[in-house]
Amino acid sequence: MSLIKGRLGVIGAGVMGTALIKSVLAASIVEKSKLWCAARSEKSCQAIHDTLGIDTYRDYAGVLPQTDILLLCVKPGHVKKVMQALKVGGLSPKTLVISIVAGTSLEDLEQALGTQNPVIRAMPNTPCIVRQGMTVLCGGTHATAEDMEKAHVIFDSVGQTLELEETHFDAVTGLGGSGPAYIYLMIEALADGGVRVGLPREVALKIVTQTVLGAATMVQQTGRHPAALRDDVTTPAGCTIGGLLIMEDGKIRSVLARAVEEAAHIASHLGK
Repeated sequence: MSLIKGRLGVIGAGVMGTALIKSVLAASIVEKSKLWCAARSEKSCQAIHDTLGIDTYRDYAGVLPQTDILLLCVKPGHVKKVMQALKVGGLSPKTLVISIVAGTSLEDLEQALGTQNPVIRAMPNTPCIVRQGMTVLCGGTHATAEDMEKAHVIFDSVGQTLELEETHFDAVTGLGGSGPAYIYLMIEALADGGVRVGLPREVALKIVTQTVLGAATMVQQTGRHPAALRDDVTTPAGCTIGGLLIMEDGKIRSVLARAVEEAAHIASHLGK
């Protein structure tokens, strides 16, 4: 039985839009017959239809009045055009609009829409593709507790969710949205280190990825500070302390923190 009874539309068939469609179908969030997607090209529409078996549109005006929840998964530069299309396309005043557009505030979304529709801003990350994502939510002026619960249902299907004030969203983008890229770079570098000391590439990658997964799970499940868990591994005069000192020589701590700061700064200008 589906968890959301109404009709759900997704505008944007990029990586995140497609991931959300796949996940809500896999988790039976909505019936397949009540899910539709809009894409910019006929090729993209056909690909989504052939792969997932849902209705697809380039011109979605005809389906807007019957849509209960609308996910906006477009690039920041396309938001105003999409909002204008919603205004003239017969969007129901009761439709819940959920935006995952980086750098576009709730105020900007609501002003561009020009209606009193409930609007929610969400910031997920790409591990949603494997249902291990992290999504932060914030409700707009007209969003109710029931609307927020619907958003939680959708994004819980692709990982974990939490709610924060919108003032934190640029920081969330710099840390959670961009964070997977930082982790991938570290995985690649650690695997290179394994190759440097004689491991086959595929073996090094397997060891690194499981180590990263295991370490993250330890932090989540034990509730202990990462520094305490690090100390458990760092025996006196051992090999780990030698490796850690090399990392500190390279200023890895400040480099990672500054990466988040820079990404958050750029995020604050994306929707301008």
